[in-house]
Amino acid sequence: MDTRTADEMVAVPPGRVTLSDRRTQRSWPVELAPFRLAPFPLTQARYAQVTGERPSSAQGDRLPVEGVSWWDAVRFCNARSAQEGLAPAYRLHPGVERVEWDTSADGYRLPTEAEWEHACRAGTAEARYGRLDEIAWHRGNSHERMHEVGGRQPNAWGLYDMLGNVWEWCWDLYDAEVYGSYRVLRGGGWFDERWSCRASVRRRSHPTFRIDDVGFRLARSL
Repeated sequence: MDTRTADEMVAVPPGRVTLSDRRTQRSWPVELAPFRLAPFPLTQARYAQVTGERPSSAQGDRLPVEGVSWWDAVRFCNARSAQEGLAPAYRLHPGVERVEWDTSADGYRLPTEAEWEHACRAGTAEARYGRLDEIAWHRGNSHERMHEVGGRQPNAWGLYDMLGNVWEWCWDLYDAEVYGSYRVLRGGGWFDERWSCRASVRRRSHPTFRIDDVGFRLARSL
């Protein structure tokens, strides 16, 4: 198991990724600048240190935090940025479900889904960055429970649990015209079949949704 903390973020190089949506049969390329990404999904211990809260169903300091909504994740990013004297990435509007991303801010944020997929693939073109049972906790090997972060093999860029364990919130709207405020989830979780644990799979949920297989991972702009 890797013993690093989520504070030791990984430098992700610039690149280009082609996103695709199975529902609409649409694909679109995205050019990406370099950024930094946490090596693990955010842990329960780190979430509690910043918020004083432990919302997860299964308890354990090095388990991924889950049971957190997209809004919870956004608020966490700003709270941790404030604690560390960084410029908050998000401008929230009290009483209104609206948030703006200040792309010039150096604080913590959620990755875009293009950043997430680029980081997950780590230069590979296959559906997964390794043999699934070696890189991910999924329904076939998880014994239907979460596992501590860093327990499977990382990808070539040193990122763990990009597939399996918990789904991860991304910044993006899924399809505003059809699904309104629903946000993108990536990566697959501990209760998902093998098919869902692939770099290209997109899932969506309402930003207030909380469930025991959804967490998030921190990013920072350079």
